[in-house]
Amino acid sequence: MKTSHLQEQVSGIPIISVTYQLQKSSERYLTDPTLQNQYPNSASKQVRVGSNITETIKGKLRLGARILRVGGVEKIFKKLFSVREGERVLKASHCYLSTTSGPIAGLLFISTDKVAFCSDRSIQITSPKGETFRVYYKVVIPLKKIKCVNQSENVEKPKQKYLEIVTVDNFDFWFMGFLNYKKSFRYLQQVVSQA
Repeated sequence: MKTSHLQEQVSGIPIISVTYQLQKSSERYLTDPTLQNQYPNSASKQVRVGSNITETIKGKLRLGARILRVGGVEKIFKKLFSVREGERVLKASHCYLSTTSGPIAGLLFISTDKVAFCSDRSIQITSPKGETFRVYYKVVIPLKKIKCVNQSENVEKPKQKYLEIVTVDNFDFWFMGFLNYKKSFRYLQQVVSQA
């Protein structure tokens, strides 16, 4: 099998062997014209859900409206990920994936077969030849590959909750900034225990 220079440079855990065509697009899958040029200038601003309940509710309503415009959570999931027949989405949550480059905002999907994350915005990557591409940051973890799901909190700020997914090959993925942390954790526990 012939691999491109870009594939050789991307590090990560190959879950499935499928090559996706890179798209030179900065369009978001949940476009909202009012948010196009509003990039937070620090990780702390990006992770903070809201200073009060009003801000949190406004954010949740905006996200819901954007999902409805696209056609619903199930349609977004099928557009972003390969879906087997009979697979269905159980829960979708807006959250942040912790990476070495900082938190990335996106949607976490919990389905009957996998846990999948896709960033809200595309990120820019550079090939060894210097070409730049924009791609969505995606993570797909089949349920049979999940060893456990742990919950954690910031010792200094107990309101900051984290979910850790540990795979059977001892890789861990940290998610934070959930609008409904307890419900997301319950769904993850449920699907992992039934896998």
